[in-house]
Amino acid sequence: MLKPISITAISSISPLGYTTEDIWGNYKSDQHFFTKKDDHLIAELPSELKLEVESLRQSNSKYKTLDDTVLYAILTSRQAIKNANWTSSDNFGINIGSSRGATALFENFHKQFLEQHNAATLSSPTTTLGNISSWVAHDLKTKGPEISHSITCSTALHALLNGIAWINSGMSDKFLVGGSEAPLTPFTIAQMKALKIYAKTHRIQDTFPCQALNLNKRENSMILAEGAAMACLEKDTSENTLAQIIGFGYATEILEHNASLSKNAICFQRSMEMAISNLNPNDIDVIVTHTPGTIKGDQAEINAINAIFCNKIPTLTTNKWKAGHSLGASGLLSIEMAIMMLKNQEFISIPYLNNEIPKHLKNILVNAVGFGGNAVSVLLSK
Repeated sequence: MLKPISITAISSISPLGYTTEDIWGNYKSDQHFFTKKDDHLIAELPSELKLEVESLRQSNSKYKTLDDTVLYAILTSRQAIKNANWTSSDNFGINIGSSRGATALFENFHKQFLEQHNAATLSSPTTTLGNISSWVAHDLKTKGPEISHSITCSTALHALLNGIAWINSGMSDKFLVGGSEAPLTPFTIAQMKALKIYAKTHRIQDTFPCQALNLNKRENSMILAEGAAMACLEKDTSENTLAQIIGFGYATEILEHNASLSKNAICFQRSMEMAISNLNPNDIDVIVTHTPGTIKGDQAEINAINAIFCNKIPTLTTNKWKAGHSLGASGLLSIEMAIMMLKNQEFISIPYLNNEIPKHLKNILVNAVGFGGNAVSVLLSK
């Protein structure tokens, strides 16, 4: 880090809710937010949030043709800049990504093409990944740079890295960063099932259908979720600072398999080592892990953590056992969870694990990784 970067606001929509109060209250409960729909398990937005999204869709004739990923991003971006007291005259940059992008629109357009042998007029512009940041910039009326990308499940944290780079370069003072995902579509879920990593429907009968971070599970238990999260980044610190980014790391690795990490997650070892380079590993209080609930994926990340932290492993937690895996948005939802723990000085535990509860929270490391072995680690401090 050249200079500490502040997170001055954060906003999200997810199965956990929309308001800070609702989200924190749901984190403190032992309730999960999975339901069974058709022949699969999912984590949906609450019904009142779906009404908010639909209201946004109907508020502007141009918005009626947009995918949920864009509407989720607009909704959370509006709230984030409101919380940060930004205006369009600030000319802040925007970097919002998505792993899958406009899944629902793409599937519908493709179905129409197969049936009618032609493509809808807006099938191309409404399904590009650049569609998300462009519409958010349009909605917020900002004149700053806008960037979109997909780096699978570490997309949102790569957006955060880009924001840090722009601010440290002096090319921008402020950046809105995040991820948006609406993957609860038939083909997207079928893709996950084809990889043999998705939770089987019988798991809805279990107290906790997704067993993220449980290394004793006997079957994969990943469950997809929808949601979005946005953070406002600014240089230096201010009275609005929620947390400082005091370290970050990133790495890729040569793949052993098309979809998996290496057994010891070399990319995670490198990203974590880079992120904590200025600190003693013993000073890390908590790691919010990526651990999606798969046997091999969870174990690989734990192997990497053991390799870096050796005899003193920080307390580990994740939100995927409760709210599922929102792919490209998941990393920033983990950042939000870490910020809430720092603010409230309260650790969010996992009910089926017996971890030691840290007495004081100062430094929290957040991990994310996706298909392609692209890991990001971000170190937050309050």
